Amino acid sequence: MNKTILVTGGLGYIGSHTCVELLNNNYNVIVIDNLSNSKESVKDNIEAITGKKIIFYNVSVCDMEKIRDIFRKSKIDAVIHFAGYKAVGESVMKPLLYYQNNIDSTLVLCQVMNEFNCKKLIFSSSATVYGNNTNVPFREDYKVGGTTNPYGTSKLFIEHILNDLYISDNEWGITILRYFNPIGAHKSGLIGENPNGIPNNLMPYISKVAVGELKELSIFGNDYDTVDGTGVRDYIHVVDLANGHVKALSKLLDNKGVSIYNLGTGKGYSVLEIVNAFIKENKINIPYKIVSRRSGDVAVSYADSTKAKKELGWMPIYGIEDMVRDSYNFYRNNKND
Repeated sequence: MNKTILVTGGLGYIGSHTCVELLNNNYNVIVIDNLSNSKESVKDNIEAITGKKIIFYNVSVCDMEKIRDIFRKSKIDAVIHFAGYKAVGESVMKPLLYYQNNIDSTLVLCQVMNEFNCKKLIFSSSATVYGNNTNVPFREDYKVGGTTNPYGTSKLFIEHILNDLYISDNEWGITILRYFNPIGAHKSGLIGENPNGIPNNLMPYISKVAVGELKELSIFGNDYDTVDGTGVRDYIHVVDLANGHVKALSKLLDNKGVSIYNLGTGKGYSVLEIVNAFIKENKINIPYKIVSRRSGDVAVSYADSTKAKKELGWMPIYGIEDMVRDSYNFYRNNKND
């Protein structure tokens, strides 16, 4: 009997790609998404890519009664928890919104999972938990904290909550995945990163300029201590990231305890290097301007993903050319969508 996986935020960017890889690996998938930063059409696109059906509920994870109803209707074997607000800049402006939504949704989810004796959870964390640590590449055993924005702090608090949950009940199996910077899209062009409004992340911003939806790219700061003054990040193809979840799930289903893994390529690229790779690969000009730094941004962030390679058998396979090509392909297919 195939295992049934509940995916919160499953129509979002990383969630939708993970649903595709779960279905491709013969898991049954139930998605919860309140469509605050996604579209219901993504469900159809996931099904078109895989030729398989998913069950979808338009529900907030903060709504405990509705979450209970979903658990009553289905025997759920594990949960992958993506749902949450994720814009660093917005979190600085609206900290209460981020703390309330991101932490409440996790507390509700874990309480209901506990009630129904479903104690296998993968949590979508972030490299932001490493804070202002400058000792790159980041390793999982580094001290976390000193986060520079409420988004990152909400992820850090949730990591603490999950550790305390396991201390209280050793039957839990919890995997915390710290993402670096996912970009790219599914090669079909059917799903990708398509945020509502002006994008907060680099690649949708570049792509919207490339297809003429935005006039120019704003680059936040060119006075960092980096190769060209712009921020350096570990960009990872979203399909590689999605496959990391499938590998982590396979191990989690047979194990208890708390495991933490970085998911990144281990290589940092500056913002300008990404822009230039996009221009070169897609043969299109990207006008840009330099603006002041964003509050809460760090200069350099990239991963040591040795642990994921060793314990999960996971390695990213896509390069920067794939990432910029697949991103542009998605935006050309979904212009003004």
